[in-house]
Amino acid sequence: MSVTKDNATGKWMSQLRVTDWQGKTIHKKKRGFLTKKEAQEWEFDFITQCRRAPENVGLTFAEFVKVYLADMEYRLKPSTIANKKNLIETKLIPFFGRIPLTEIRSTDIRKWQNGLTSYRDDKGEPYSPTYLKCLQNQITAIFNYAVKYYDLRENPCHKAGTMGKKNAEEMQFWTKDEFEKFIDAVTDKPMSYTIFMTLYYTGMREGELLALTPKDIDLKAKTIRINKSYQRLGKEDVITTPKTPKSKRTITIPNLLCDCLKDYMEKIYELSDNDRLFNVTKHYLTKEMIRGCKKSGVKKIRIHDIRHSHASLLVEMGFTPLLIAERLGHEKIQTTLDTYSHLYPNKQSEVADRLDELATKNP
Repeated sequence: MSVTKDNATGKWMSQLRVTDWQGKTIHKKKRGFLTKKEAQEWEFDFITQCRRAPENVGLTFAEFVKVYLADMEYRLKPSTIANKKNLIETKLIPFFGRIPLTEIRSTDIRKWQNGLTSYRDDKGEPYSPTYLKCLQNQITAIFNYAVKYYDLRENPCHKAGTMGKKNAEEMQFWTKDEFEKFIDAVTDKPMSYTIFMTLYYTGMREGELLALTPKDIDLKAKTIRINKSYQRLGKEDVITTPKTPKSKRTITIPNLLCDCLKDYMEKIYELSDNDRLFNVTKHYLTKEMIRGCKKSGVKKIRIHDIRHSHASLLVEMGFTPLLIAERLGHEKIQTTLDTYSHLYPNKQSEVADRLDELATKNP
C-alpha cells in the first residue's frame, strides 16, 4: 500500500496491489482525496471488499442451489424445472449438499463421477451414458451460473472432465414390418391404436401428441398443427409451448391416418374443439407399449423411439435431412444429421449404381 501527496494539487493519492478472494492480483490507483486519512480509509475498505467472497458463493452447495432454481423458475418451463429439481435432489445434494460452494474442487467432482459410473443396480445394470451426461450437464450448469453471476473463481467441472455420452450407442427403432405387427396387437383399444398410429406416421413427441385437440387437426387439408406440449406435474395437467421455436409446425399426414383420426373422433361423445384428444398421461403410453410388445412379440422400444422409427422410415424412402428436420421440428438441421446420419450409408451402393446408369446413358 502507498498513500502519497500530489504537491501540485495538494490532494492525496492511493496506489496498491491486493490479492482478492479468488487469488487474483489487482492493481488499483485512485486520486483526489482531501486528506491522508481519507485515502487510508478507502484503501482499507477496498482491500476488505476484494478479500471477501461475493454474496451467495459462500453458501453451501444445497443453499446455493435454492438461489439458482429460484432464478431459473422465471426462465424455464415448469417441466424443465421439475426435472432439474429431481436430478439435483437425488444425485447432487446427497454428495455436495453440505460443502461450501467455494470449497468444491475438481477432485470432488471426479469422486462424484466415479461413484456414478461404477454404480450397478440389483440386476447389475449401470446408469445409461445419456443419463450420466445429463447429470454432468446439470452440475456444470450450476457452477457456470455461479461463475457468471456471482463471481465464483472457476468452474471445477472443467478440470474434472466429463462423463457419459450425449447420444446412446445404438438407436432403437421399429421397421415397418415390426410396427405392423405391433399395431395389430393394439387394435382392441381404439385410443391406443390411434395414439400409436399418430406417433408412427408423424414422428411427433409424446408431449406434443398428448396436447393435441380436434382444432389442431384439419382432415380436409390432411394436416396436423403442432403448437403446444403436455406435461403431468404432480397432480396437475400443464400445457406449455413446444420444446423449441421450430417445434411449432404444421405437418402433412397420409390418408390412412386421416381415416384413423376421423373414426376415433367420431366415437368420442361431445368432443369439443379444445378438448384434449387423448386424455391420458405418458404412463398410459408406456403401459400400452409394454402390452402391445408382449402380445405381438416385437422388441420393446421407448415411446420416444417411435419418433426415430418415423425418421428411419423417411430416410429409407429417400427424403432429405432438411425435410426430415422440418417435419420433426428440429431447431437445426445439424441435429437431424447428427442423430440419423448413420442411416444414410445404406444408400451409398444406390448412389454408385445410379452413377453407373448415368455413365452408360451418356458415354
